[in-house]
Amino acid sequence: MKNITDLMKQMRTMQQRMQTMQEELAAAQVSGNAGGGMVTVTLSGKGEMKAVTIDPSLMKEEEREILEDLIIAAHNDAKAKMEALIAEKMKEASGGLPLPPGMDMPF
Repeated sequence: MKNITDLMKQMRTMQQRMQTMQEELAAAQVSGNAGGGMVTVTLSGKGEMKAVTIDPSLMKEEEREILEDLIIAAHNDAKAKMEALIAEKMKEASGGLPLPPGMDMPF
């Protein structure tokens, strides 16, 4: 029975870590850049776009397609950074415990 008690303690600890991680991620923001920093997109931990910064030199009608592409690229950069942050926080929260195959976090 001692093993079950230890396992339950580990699960409670992991649950507390997960709660802390979710709170940290909810407050987190990451920025992605494109075009050498000419376009910056900021995302929340929930993937919501919070800000877009565009260099004034791109605000020309003939630059519209370039600007559209840079916004998409900056968003994808920010999304990749957020996914890396989530993976890092998950590793910390799980205490190195391996997750079963196919189990993706956060839920």
